Amino acid sequence: MGQGQATIGIGGRLRARIGGIRHTLLDAVYPPTCAGCGIILAGSHGLCAGCWSSLQFIERPYCEILGTPFVHDLGPHILSAEAIANPPPFDRLRSAVLYDGHARTLVQGLKYRDRTDLAPMMAGWMLRAADGALAGADLVLPVPLHRSRLVWRKFNQAAELARHLSGASGKPALFGALIRSRRTRRQVGLGSKAREDNVRGAFVVTQTGRAELFGKRVVLVDDVYTTGATAAAASRALKRAGTIEVTVLTFARALPGPI
Repeated sequence: MGQGQATIGIGGRLRARIGGIRHTLLDAVYPPTCAGCGIILAGSHGLCAGCWSSLQFIERPYCEILGTPFVHDLGPHILSAEAIANPPPFDRLRSAVLYDGHARTLVQGLKYRDRTDLAPMMAGWMLRAADGALAGADLVLPVPLHRSRLVWRKFNQAAELARHLSGASGKPALFGALIRSRRTRRQVGLGSKAREDNVRGAFVVTQTGRAELFGKRVVLVDDVYTTGATAAAASRALKRAGTIEVTVLTFARALPGPI
């Protein structure tokens, strides 16, 4: 081994050792805690066994389009009554967990309490739930925030999830091609019709974005799917811009009922 290679090897080991010491010191000052209930964990940041077991992961059988879980397995390629009666503008929806209990805590922690450290864990579960959609996609892009809300919130939780999904899947993430052209009311507390009216025409693909999205298969990322109004409005804008396939991928999914 040459002197240069030996120096690089020693430098790499030194940096790794320093990094390990830094993480040890940080864990001593800020011990890893469960993202669900806050108890101190022995290992890295994540969930304790109790919170993990309370998450309701969405598994097959489910509707091939809307990803709505079925109680009984009715065979392959079965669609829900909702997907048949009201086909969405996107091609399919996949979500990792039901939006309840600790899943709600994780979403609200990321979204409202600046817990960006949760994004890698959440994105990992979303990658598993994507059911191969990412493997066949060309691009990953987040549902955007309006610029005024982005300034107030400081970051877009959907963009954080998209960034980590891109890194885990190897698919490029595209930011800024799809924008929210007007500030909409918060969707929380609004009924299904009010949500649709609130986001109707709110999403626009930029001129540069049209060139990047035309003829592409995309995965549209968000934190929660509730009534589907936001995902539908964003998907319509993408389809008008020439996107040939849109898979909506969210961390959580709210089933019909009170939101």
